[in-house]
Amino acid sequence: MGRYSRLRAIRRMDPERDHAQITRWITQYEFPWDYRQGVSVAFLRDFGVPRISQLLDRTQEFEKAGQKRYDDTLLFGYEMTEEGPGSQRSRAAVRHLNRIHARYRIPNEDFLYVLATTIVGPKRWIDRFGWRPLCEVEREALAVSAATTGRMMGIENVPARYADFEKFHDDYERARYAYDPANHRVAGATFRTVAAWYPALLRPLVARVLLALLDRPLLEALGYPEQPRRTRRLVAGALRARALLVRLGPARPESRPARVRVRSYPFGYTLDDLGPAWAQSRPLEPLPWDPAKPGPRG
Repeated sequence: MGRYSRLRAIRRMDPERDHAQITRWITQYEFPWDYRQGVSVAFLRDFGVPRISQLLDRTQEFEKAGQKRYDDTLLFGYEMTEEGPGSQRSRAAVRHLNRIHARYRIPNEDFLYVLATTIVGPKRWIDRFGWRPLCEVEREALAVSAATTGRMMGIENVPARYADFEKFHDDYERARYAYDPANHRVAGATFRTVAAWYPALLRPLVARVLLALLDRPLLEALGYPEQPRRTRRLVAGALRARALLVRLGPARPESRPARVRVRSYPFGYTLDDLGPAWAQSRPLEPLPWDPAKPGPRG
């Protein structure tokens, strides 16, 4: 398989009809590492909104079980895309996620913003640091996949196109980003979780690299200083050098899809393992919109 074979195939596909296959290729074959980094940065963007970070701060999950909370976020995304949005596997993951969220009073626009970050974040990361940018068909396929997930979650006013997701994402941040101590606490707990993956001597450097990847509005909302220009250039240059090496390398064969590897579940996991333990005692409700059943789209 040539390096651009999947891209040529994707350009001939329909993002509405083929969104599950295209999303699978993006997340498991074309950009598995970059997609996860984009999701990780999107994870941090949520903390720039005081209303979101205050809720997360009250749960204390990032302070008490930061690694599990981080891993569970990645695994929920994996469960919802592994066999395609709307598959039986993704529907089960959304039902479990919905019963966790049902405990809290979360405004619809906050749900919609978090959903938007899960496609805007990876798309922007891949365009900046991936071995090639996403094409239009790939962008729209990600939007269809996200919209399918959003409707299954019961989110209202979900956009249908990538440009509309991106506009909502940027408008929401301009309106909602503001510093709050809770933002700093939750972000700090996440930085400590990531830094703990490395030897103690490297942890201050890891924190600087993470901060160098964040834009000024987010840094201000989190209460962190902008890193020196030289540091930001070094980090960006290293990531672009990696992208060049990936571009010159072979395509990932169909027999070797990328898998999510997490630290919290060395011996595997079940869906009920994801999220706080109390969620298992809450009832599983039917999906607000089930793509497997006939009826109008959500």
